[in-house]
Amino acid sequence: MQTPYDSNNIFAKIIRGDIPCHRVFEDDKTLAFMDVMPQARGHVLVVPKCAAIELCDMTPEYLLAVFATAQKVVVAQRHVLHRDGIVQMQLNGAQAGQSVFHYHIHLIPGNVHELHQHEGGMADQAELAALAEQLRAALA
Repeated sequence: MQTPYDSNNIFAKIIRGDIPCHRVFEDDKTLAFMDVMPQARGHVLVVPKCAAIELCDMTPEYLLAVFATAQKVVVAQRHVLHRDGIVQMQLNGAQAGQSVFHYHIHLIPGNVHELHQHEGGMADQAELAALAEQLRAALA
């Protein structure tokens, strides 16, 4: 049985502006930002601005918005980071490894066999800010 949505999860707080993030892209339905515990340089998260824990919790309108944003970010990552390979990962539920219970897609430049352990440590905030700025510029 699925856990009820917690409006105080870290991603909900980021969406509300209660916690800062390094924004890459934002529209009325989605937010893309740098992962502070990246598995590779340029790791971006895309989240919907609705209360959804997993894929099945979203309306088709939000699903479409999340994937449209992810597509834009992948193009920017390839341009800025000069990497064709972008791991696109999404985990549904604790048994699958989901640790933040707000739907999100990981966009991780690199090869799946080269990835660092997630939640292994915080990234340098200045580097995240610089990468976010480069990705925003590539999206403009």
